[in-house]
Amino acid sequence: MAKKGNRVQVILECTEHKESGKPGTSRYITTKNKKNTPDRIELKKFNPILKKMTVHKEIK
Repeated sequence: MAKKGNRVQVILECTEHKESGKPGTSRYITTKNKKNTPDRIELKKFNPILKKMTVHKEIK
């Protein structure tokens, strides 16, 4: 049975990292169900450069 095309891979990028002025960026790759969450997602993830939990938003 073939998989349906509802689940897509998305990239999450830290929102607080740009303001900190530190080099590098924090990005995570995850999947989401496009049928259940058509809008962009925001998750709290760990940023290893800032060494704290920050909000990561979905980017294109």
